[in-house]
Amino acid sequence: MGIFGFFNKNKKETLDKGLEKTKQSVFGKLAKAIVGKSKVDDDVLDSLEEILISSDVGVDTTLKIIERIEERIARDKYVSTSELNGILREEISALLTENNTFDSDSWDLPSDRKPYVILVVGVNGVGKTTTIGKLAYQFKNAGKKVYLGAADTFRAAAVEQISIWGERVGVPVVKQQMGADPASVAFDTLSSAKANDADVVLVDTAGRLHNKVGLMNELKKIKDVMKKVFPTAPDEVLLVLDGSTGQNAFEQAKQFSAVTQITSLAITKLDGTAKGGVVIGISDQLKVPVKYIGLGEGMENLQLFNKKQFVDSLFNENQ
Repeated sequence: MGIFGFFNKNKKETLDKGLEKTKQSVFGKLAKAIVGKSKVDDDVLDSLEEILISSDVGVDTTLKIIERIEERIARDKYVSTSELNGILREEISALLTENNTFDSDSWDLPSDRKPYVILVVGVNGVGKTTTIGKLAYQFKNAGKKVYLGAADTFRAAAVEQISIWGERVGVPVVKQQMGADPASVAFDTLSSAKANDADVVLVDTAGRLHNKVGLMNELKKIKDVMKKVFPTAPDEVLLVLDGSTGQNAFEQAKQFSAVTQITSLAITKLDGTAKGGVVIGISDQLKVPVKYIGLGEGMENLQLFNKKQFVDSLFNENQ
């Protein structure tokens, strides 16, 4: 069982509820598109293409899915509309498996990395600091000693917000005054974590994409300073994206990938949106594993992303 395996006993229920609008959008439209049709033809595929794109799966990933279904039709000669859901499920599962190597069932903190250092990036408003707080809460509930670093010194509100989360969760926050050197905050955070034998360190950063060169230099400096304390740090660079923004999230992901190496993704705010397909598209196009998904305001509503459960929930007709 992974580190969060014990947590959130109502995980499936939360996932089903969080994906409800996406499911209604995709399968409600698909049901209308195949009314009166017995086989999957060009018209059905055109409708499916439009439905997937409108659900923010993305053009390139949608075309890949359509192409795979066309190959199956060419091979089998005849595919009934009643088979379409099953085929779509298989192809989306295959894409997620090919592109998302993260295994939530077995993941745990590496035994040879202490502390495990996570550098968190993302633009303002995506739920970055909230995600840090929720992760801190879950790690602490798993019995881990957690430190937070307030290295987004560009906004006073960011330092204040992460401090509030630290108090709420009951974990220490290392911070300096607004405008301080973010790399200095990161250095102090890792030094304190090392001195106090912490298990996990989460470091917040500023996300000013309008100044890509400045952001790239800042993140490089933070990483270089971290390595002075722990040569392997950061162990993970986690990009937080707002799933409700659909393709805007994908664009942000591409831009961040251009300025620093991203190793994992957290996609927030999937509850209440019909754009849950963005998880499929981002995973396929970036080849970066989705590790966490946010499905509500509660601290327990940040879940490790499980590919099988995600697809099962999306295609669960009895939901």
